[in-house]
Amino acid sequence: MLAGGAVLGLGTTATVAAWTDTEWVFGGASGTGDNAGVGTSSFEVEQNVVIPFDTAAFVQDETNPGQALTFGLDALSLTPGDSVYAPVALRTVTNSVAGNLMLEPAVAATGVTVVDSGAALWSALTLQVWASETAFTCNASTVASTTTPVITKIVDGALSTTGGAAAQALSAASANTQHYCFKVTLPSNAQTNQSLNLQGRTVAPAWEFSAVSS
Repeated sequence: MLAGGAVLGLGTTATVAAWTDTEWVFGGASGTGDNAGVGTSSFEVEQNVVIPFDTAAFVQDETNPGQALTFGLDALSLTPGDSVYAPVALRTVTNSVAGNLMLEPAVAATGVTVVDSGAALWSALTLQVWASETAFTCNASTVASTTTPVITKIVDGALSTTGGAAAQALSAASANTQHYCFKVTLPSNAQTNQSLNLQGRTVAPAWEFSAVSS
């Protein structure tokens, strides 16, 4: 019998072995197979200045001066007290998320020649704008009527400085349309309030609808 303990000496070194495995996942969306599942949305607005605002006539025009509003020939022959009207409609494109529109104050239209020394006519004109999700006729009787479908006056002031008082909501994927009616007026007291003669002048205001996704 040996005292104290036992020593095993086989003359070899033992190693431990194991089965291994790995699993991977990637940023894909449910049901998309091998397609990417992380990305960004799209936000795009389009406009139409041609009544009756057919779908085919909506376009994107993102630089000044944009499309021309149709105020009519009378807009070039205003006398004190006269007003002219022009419509425009805006909506999102078919693959766009929702957003909001804000009408900014008028600026000079890029590349359009005018005759308005000292910006006298520019300073004299006033602007009113109405907005509605429901299409409406853009004329004097409609905007003055109490029976017109809900329209909201969003601009009322000097053409040179006044923008929209509130934003208008656009639904995603062309689900709604915002209709606008612009009214430009040469006030009846315009000549008496100006040291310069306003006759024979022209201006070309351009308006930006700034749009933000929501």
